[in-house]
Amino acid sequence: MPVTNPWLAGPSPTARLDRDRLEERILNLLSSQNMCVLATTGPDGPLATPVRYHHLDFTLMFTAVGSSPKMRNIAADPRVSIGVFAPLVGQASSRGAQVFGRARVLSEGDPDFDHHWPAFRWQSDHVERSRPLDEPPTGPLVVVAAQRIVYTEHWLRREGYAPRQFWRA
Repeated sequence: MPVTNPWLAGPSPTARLDRDRLEERILNLLSSQNMCVLATTGPDGPLATPVRYHHLDFTLMFTAVGSSPKMRNIAADPRVSIGVFAPLVGQASSRGAQVFGRARVLSEGDPDFDHHWPAFRWQSDHVERSRPLDEPPTGPLVVVAAQRIVYTEHWLRREGYAPRQFWRA
């Protein structure tokens, strides 16, 4: 019987991508998706929340209502994990990243807010909600600078690389 992707059979290669190539692949994934799953921990245990995100290099950002469960959890414990993934068709298309970092809640006037805000594309959300484009959101901006990323791409096996790669800031 013919096999579509024979390179997926057998043991996985162990070779590592060089940092530049790994960063290029991670940035490609972050740029080609806009949804993630944010994992926080609170008094009731873990909480995994789908969130629309934007990114600036290896920093992911989103807005949220200050009283939401995810924001309460972040206030109690800023350590988060964020899962970003491409649509899965089969094993060969498996591609995603687990981003680990600390969430910081920024408000207007904070120098880091002014640095990140221009990369946050709030306009599309306003158009969807029929809100005026001359009234940007006033809520806080949550930024998570990646400290560590576990990147998975099974297509890498085709080139002789391990499907799971590790990045650190």
